[in-house]
Parts: sequence; structure tokens; C-alpha cells
Amino acid sequence: MKVLSIETSCDETACAIVDYTDGQATVLVNTISSQATLHAKWGGVVPDLASREHVRNIVPVIEETLTRAALSPKDIDLLAVTKGPGLMPALVIGVTAAKTLALIWNKPIIGIQHLEGHIYANFINSPNFQSISNKKISNGVKESRIKNQESIFPLIALVVSGGHTELVLMQDHFQYEILGETEDDAAGEAFDKVAKMLGLDYPGGPIVAKRADDFRETKSYQLPATLFPRPMLHADNFNFSFSGLKTSVLYFLKKNEGKKAKESFINEVCHEFQEAVVDVLVGKTKKAHTQYAPKTFVIAGGVSANVRLRNRLRNLIETDFPTTQFLAPEFTYSLDNAAMIGIAGAIRYEQMSAEDRVSLMETYLALEPDANMPFQKLENTH
Repeated sequence: MKVLSIETSCDETACAIVDYTDGQATVLVNTISSQATLHAKWGGVVPDLASREHVRNIVPVIEETLTRAALSPKDIDLLAVTKGPGLMPALVIGVTAAKTLALIWNKPIIGIQHLEGHIYANFINSPNFQSISNKKISNGVKESRIKNQESIFPLIALVVSGGHTELVLMQDHFQYEILGETEDDAAGEAFDKVAKMLGLDYPGGPIVAKRADDFRETKSYQLPATLFPRPMLHADNFNFSFSGLKTSVLYFLKKNEGKKAKESFINEVCHEFQEAVVDVLVGKTKKAHTQYAPKTFVIAGGVSANVRLRNRLRNLIETDFPTTQFLAPEFTYSLDNAAMIGIAGAIRYEQMSAEDRVSLMETYLALEPDANMPFQKLENTH
């Protein structure tokens, strides 16, 4: 099965073609047109401006993807598109484009939750991925293929991005239980806001992470190791809060305004801030693993590209939970992309009944963007 997927939830116009064969996903082409430079002058994404750029880019990106894959519409078996969550003006462009292709090409279309895509990005090119559900084995061929393989479930996902920070428990494919989520700012949002306080360019998160990593290599510490708080680290739940940490950085910088001209000072603040965020994320992850003992742990979302966070989480799993499989997406698929939407769409389609698959062809007009779309179980495709 070949899936053409579209992602326009924020400021990336993305299209990909994923080949899904025998439970394995291979990305044939992954095309991304970024608007980061355009939005940098505003210090953040402007929704209406992003929408106009999506309108400008969507058709060329789709055409480029097909050309690079040397495929035509007749070679495509399924369309998948990000339905939400995200910026509504941006989502409308991707969903409208996908519905138009479904009509013109006479193809089934499936809407995918954006964070779900980030979770399933972990299984692109993964030899350890078991795609078939614990409960649904539809024929003898599949039973023969998986009978000696251990399920990946239960699975815990740490979803960390600019707009979301969540711990999600999955007992099976597309069965989601939110264990904890942020009560205010997301981790990625806090990174970007601290970068702005420090006068760093947009997008600031990767810059803060790079400066923090560079500083750690120097080991020229001047500030206290526990300079900033670890909000809710010891709370009796799995929720997060990063607004207080962000405010603590703001007050500290106001008290040390004269030092902001020093590169070494900025780098150390980046380091201490990043350590505080990572301590909280790792601590909450450890608590969730202790309680739920998952077979698999994945990290998902744009902040999954943070090397310090990846290494700390990998060390946690290998040291404290050696029977748990640790997965992290390839860096290419950590940030927003359409390939992750393609694999999630392929697996959803694989596990649907014949009747539900037919309904995708008949009810594609019912697919509408949802800026606040929650995680959905399998039966709620549209």
C-alpha cells in the first residue's frame, strides 16, 4: 500500500509518500517547505500568514513529491491528512487539498491526529515494530507472521512539542489514555519563550538546546546547579507545569541584566534551564514506568530532537527499566513532517473493517479540520 500524506498543522507545508508492506513502513519521499524564515521577523508563527503560504506551497509540494517518487495518482492507494490539532487557518489548507485529491483521484482519505502521527513516527524504518493489534488477527497469514513476536504493548509515549507535553499510555493501537499533561505552558513553548528573553533568534528552542549542549562540554560552571525550580517534579500525579520555570528565568535575568551581553552567561542560563526541563520530563517518565511497567517507551514531538533529553531518557530506560524497549524517531521525523501522518494513516487503515474502509470513500466530505482535536480511538476516523 502506498500512502500520500499531507501535513499543514502549523508552518510546515509537507507531503510524503509512504510504502507500507508486511507491517513495515518505508518513506519513499518526504517533502517539507518551511516557513521558519518568514515568521522569524515576528518572533513566532502568524496563523493567517502561515495559511497564505500554505496556499502558495501546497500544490508545488504535492507535485514535487509525486515527481521525486516517480509515481502517478493511480499508484496511490490511500490519502492521509492531519486533521488537528493545530492552527485552524493552516489545517484548512491541508484538509481541503486532501479532500480535493480524494475526489479527483477517487481514493479513500483518512484524517489523522497530529500528535498520533508523532508517536507513530517512531516506527518508520523500525525493524522491531509489530504493526498488528494484540486483538485483531484477520487471517492465517498474519497469525503465522506474528505468532513468535512479542507485542509492543503496553506502550508509554512522552509527547513533547511546542504546544503539548503529555504522557500517554497505549494498551493497543489507537487506544489512548492521557496519564498527565501540562497545566500551562508546554515544554517546547517554554524553550522558545526563554530564547526570546535571552534575545536569541526564532525558532529559539533548538538554539537554546545547542547553546546548552555546547556549554556542558566546557564545564565552566559559575551558576548554582539548582538555579531554577523543577515544577511539579514531586507532585503526586503525572502532570507538568513550565510557566513557573519560565517566570523564574525571567526574574533571574532582570536581576542580572548587565550580564546578558556575555555569551558565556547566556549559554549557562540555557544549560541550567534545559537541565530543569529535562529533570522534570525524565522524573515524570520514571514515575509512569514504575507504575505501569510498559513493554515499549517512545518519545515524540519536536522536542524529541533534543539530544540531552534523548540521552537522559535512554539512560533511564536502560538502567532502571532494562526490559522496556526504548524508541526515538529519526531526527528527520522528529519535527513536523508528513511521513509520520502517512504511517499512522496506513496502520489505521490496516486495522479498519471492510465496511469502514468503504465508508472512507463515501464520506470524505465529512472530514473537517479540528484545531483542538483530541486523541481518538479507531472507530472515530472522521
